[in-house]
Amino acid sequence: QVQLVESGGGLVQAGGSLRLSCAVSGRTFSWPVVGWFRQAPGKEREFVGTIQWMGGTTYYADSVVGRFTISRDNAMNTVYLQMNSLKPEDTAVYYCATGGVGERSTTYDYWGQGTPVTVSS
Repeated sequence: QVQLVESGGGLVQAGGSLRLSCAVSGRTFSWPVVGWFRQAPGKEREFVGTIQWMGGTTYYADSVVGRFTISRDNAMNTVYLQMNSLKPEDTAVYYCATGGVGERSTTYDYWGQGTPVTVSS
C-alpha cells in the first residue's frame, strides 16, 4: 500500500505564494508518477500537474503554467507544489495522488487527505 500526506495549505492574499508538500510512503517504487489535483467547492476535481520520480519530468494544466512548479526530493519521498502569483480562483482543496498517470483523476488509485488553500482577493 501507499500512503500520501499533504501539508502546507492555508490562507494567502492574491498574488502571494504557498508551497505544498506531499510525503509519500509505502510502495513508492511501484508508481512512477505523482499527480496534483484540486477541487473547489461545488466543482469537479481538476488536474493541476504531474511529476515523474525518475528524471523529474513535469506536466501542467494550462491554468497553472508559469505560476506553479512541481518538484521532488527522491531521498525524502516528497513531492512539492510551489504556487506563485496565486489568484482567488486557485482556492480549492489540493490533493496529491499516485498509482495512475495523466490528467484523469479516475486513473489514480492512492490519494492523500487533501490540504485546503484559500486565496483572498
